[in-house]
Amino acid sequence: MTKLRVAGIGVAAVAALSLTACSGSDTASPGSSGSSMTPPAPTSSMASGAGNGVTTNADVFGPACSQLPQGSAPGSLDSMGPQPVASAASTNPLLTKLVAAVKATNLVDTLNSQEAITVFAPADPAFAALGDAKFAELAGKPAELAPILQYHVVGKRYDAKGLAAAGSLDTLNTAGGPVKIEGSGENMTVNGAKILCGNIPTKNATVFVIDKVLTPGTNK
Repeated sequence: MTKLRVAGIGVAAVAALSLTACSGSDTASPGSSGSSMTPPAPTSSMASGAGNGVTTNADVFGPACSQLPQGSAPGSLDSMGPQPVASAASTNPLLTKLVAAVKATNLVDTLNSQEAITVFAPADPAFAALGDAKFAELAGKPAELAPILQYHVVGKRYDAKGLAAAGSLDTLNTAGGPVKIEGSGENMTVNGAKILCGNIPTKNATVFVIDKVLTPGTNK
């Protein structure tokens, strides 16, 4: 597999999106969902000795990586790498709807403040599959949307090899049950979702862009 010196995907256009539904949901009290984002203690399902999960630009892989900005342009790997995950995401052209959802639930600061996490980031087409009406409805109900977003975050940093070794991981939404990792490399899936661009480095997270929105409780 050719290692791509891709520019971009840092976790997504948080700043660049302005969905009507999201701007209307800014009235949600800050921290209404942030307090529940504390990473759970590592469980036995987490592989020991898998490394610290930190990646470099050379580790990035996947069919959608070539769609990212190149060089030092906003949204490139060089640009996003030094930034915390939500800030990095704000210029990612593949993740505008995810960023809108994160903004709607007031989780930007919470994600940025985590020390070391793994983020499974649904690309825009994954949210599009829900339909605009459903997405707008969720964006207007932060209490319902937050647990879905938390199900996409693991409270420990993993690279692709670490995920494959773990096999099953608890997310910040522990009530939703673990996510199941199958396969490896470009054939890896997360609860059946394919990885479009993985091992993306940011300051405090390793990001995997996926092709589906994960649903809590489907892998219990």
